[in-house]
Amino acid sequence: MNSSERTAIFTRSWSLYDLITEHNYIFHREIYAGVEELLKLRGGHEPYDLLDLGCGNARYLAPCLKRLPPAIYEGVDLSAAALAEARVYLADLPGRVILTQGDLLEAVESTTKTWDILFTGFAIHHLMPDEKARFFRAAGRCLSEQGWLILVDVVREENQDRASYLDGYIRFMREKWTQVPQDQLEEACTHVRDHDYPECLSNLREMASAGGLHSTRLVSRHAQHHTLLFARSALKEG
Repeated sequence: MNSSERTAIFTRSWSLYDLITEHNYIFHREIYAGVEELLKLRGGHEPYDLLDLGCGNARYLAPCLKRLPPAIYEGVDLSAAALAEARVYLADLPGRVILTQGDLLEAVESTTKTWDILFTGFAIHHLMPDEKARFFRAAGRCLSEQGWLILVDVVREENQDRASYLDGYIRFMREKWTQVPQDQLEEACTHVRDHDYPECLSNLREMASAGGLHSTRLVSRHAQHHTLLFARSALKEG
């Protein structure tokens, strides 16, 4: 199974993801308010370079970046449709904007630049465990000494197996995603069951530490949806 197969549902129909986020079914409003606070914590208006892995259309990150603009923003995503929308959402960003169609794991492993912030939203759970380990190793290699990895994603409970997690998440989708047309909802449920491989928090911590990111902070949690901050050394409490 390759990356394009895992994300095919959103590559074909980016509007489905927009519909889900417009109704705040996966807590985008709360999550990105927290992400903006992290960017402020980082030092306000000090220059920084940000690599956004699996950026989609950047609809929710773009307002944060416009208030706290990076010197360089690069967004990577497999969906050409999403990137075309991202170009519009990011149009007024004052720094340099680069949008690249490609696989997020290949992008982070191949980058020769040192980044101050790596950001990824609801993307890493599509990777297999060995790919996630590679992702964290690459993140540790390309982050600056004081750099941050901000990871927004679904996370399993400790000792919860994948099947139990999926049953619970699909039940949540069918109960809460009431404005999604039934055929699209069923397609989304099938996508989750076939392609979602979330880790528990302890596994993510271990992978990050093996990649040189020894400090982890749980920034926020909304049901299964977590915002996590990883760094090389101890993080000051906000």
